[in-house]
Amino acid sequence: MDLGLVLTKNHFRKINIMLTDPISDYLTRIRNAAAAGHRVVEIPASNLKKEMTKILFDQGFILSYKFEDTTVQGTIKIALKYDKATKQSVIKKLERVSKPGLRKYVNTKEMPRVLNGLGIAIVSTSKGVMTNKKARQENVGGEVLCYVH
Repeated sequence: MDLGLVLTKNHFRKINIMLTDPISDYLTRIRNAAAAGHRVVEIPASNLKKEMTKILFDQGFILSYKFEDTTVQGTIKIALKYDKATKQSVIKKLERVSKPGLRKYVNTKEMPRVLNGLGIAIVSTSKGVMTNKKARQENVGGEVLCYVH
């Protein structure tokens, strides 16, 4: 649940905004911040989002991250990474694969290769959240959350 502010008759009123897909919201916030050239993006935290953030950092797609537990839910602050020469984001594309209306599960043999190995797929497995390459090494399948390249 995310709190929003609405201006009504010259004063602000808090409203509750329910998110149906927190992972899509996470990816969209990163995508929009990168497109706008922001250095830092702040995202409501969850354990799954924290694991995805660690993977993005380990794979070199983000500069750094910080988990803050100042609120009940907590927040994730992500410092985005840009190419020094072109000033473009290192993340070219973030694509949600498994959606609430249509889940996408794969076994080890069907594990996707993103851009012929140049990108990654983030997979939620029984052994935790990991990249497609690590899932193939661990010989586990799972739900394909997103593609990053």
